[in-house]
Amino acid sequence: MPHTTVSHDETQVWLMPVFTAKAGHEAMLQEALLGLQSLSRKDTGCLEYTVFADDQRPGTYVLIEGWARRGDLEAHNEEVHVKDFVDGVQSLLAVPFSVSPITPLV
Repeated sequence: MPHTTVSHDETQVWLMPVFTAKAGHEAMLQEALLGLQSLSRKDTGCLEYTVFADDQRPGTYVLIEGWARRGDLEAHNEEVHVKDFVDGVQSLLAVPFSVSPITPLV
């Protein structure tokens, strides 16, 4: 049987961005994240795009996003709704948002 390799672009990509609101900006950040969630779920290759409130850290929101291929994530990051979110959310954040790559244990 011939050995086949899966190209890097054909493997799923999972990320966990974390956002922490400045005091008094929690509602605006939450609204911005929910808008991003709604639009991003329609992007090609989106497997998962869900925002969670961190129950132990008020004002902190965790996004779990999954993409069918790296190319889908790259296309998503070039979408106007993503660029507008990143530009618009800076003033609402206590610290720059972080993005951790994550891997499902299957």
